[in-house]
Amino acid sequence: MIVDSARTDSVRVVAREADRPRLPDGVDVLTEAEFRRQVDGVVALGGDGTMLGAMRLMVERPVPILGVNYGNLGFLVEVTPAGLPGALHRLAEGDYTIEAHAGMEVTVGDERRCAFNDVVLGRTGPGRTTNVDLTVNDVHYGYYRADAVIVATPTGSTAYNYSAGGPVLSPSSNAMVVTPVAPMSGISRPVVLGGDDRVAFRAEDALTVEADGTGPLHLPASASLSVHLLAAAAQVVRLSVSDYANRSRVRLSLLDLPLRPDQLIELIPLELRRNVAAAIEDRRPGDEPGRR
Repeated sequence: MIVDSARTDSVRVVAREADRPRLPDGVDVLTEAEFRRQVDGVVALGGDGTMLGAMRLMVERPVPILGVNYGNLGFLVEVTPAGLPGALHRLAEGDYTIEAHAGMEVTVGDERRCAFNDVVLGRTGPGRTTNVDLTVNDVHYGYYRADAVIVATPTGSTAYNYSAGGPVLSPSSNAMVVTPVAPMSGISRPVVLGGDDRVAFRAEDALTVEADGTGPLHLPASASLSVHLLAAAAQVVRLSVSDYANRSRVRLSLLDLPLRPDQLIELIPLELRRNVAAAIEDRRPGDEPGRR
């Protein structure tokens, strides 16, 4: 489908060497470095995990990324497989808007990772706790003793952070949130920090660090980890901002974000609401079904 649409719109389709076994004819294969340098846009086929991977891949050179939902919940991806042909044509024509997403640069020693959802500092074994000190702008603010400590972007605030009792941050906010998981002592509540704050954690004992679940980094005892927010680090394609916002509200309500019945009705497309209202009117008490 993508290759056929590209022929119609005179667009070249490329992919990374790692994806070669799954590629149809008509797709040029590039090294990962060539891919990052050459592409003008990316189509991510999958769920939110695939979309996050595409965002991390292009963090040093952000380009428009269109997410196509072949997964389940899909907070980041907008397009359904059935809507892909029309979406590709609009992408080629430049008929879309960009939603900027912040990322986080995580530094542990000489290693650096990028995360668009969250960074999780966790235990190295069963029965252990996560013991870390929090420093903001070179000022020591306190310590955490918990099962884990989450640092989340606005995008990631609806993921592990939300499950752990942290707040949902507006996508437009230049902020990140630090939330302890099952705190035992020390700082026990979520802390929202500004995007320009310099944030660091010093480990009392050895810990593991996960950035978007991409594999653990080792944080030795007495070592420090720094987190820096990267504003507008990814460009996510939006074809209909209002439709996407409504779908996101539905998904959040399924995650127990409370909405009143009248607010839930607002999420139903207008045409369907008219049909429901007409059906109710047709079945008023005292009337025959289907007659007025």
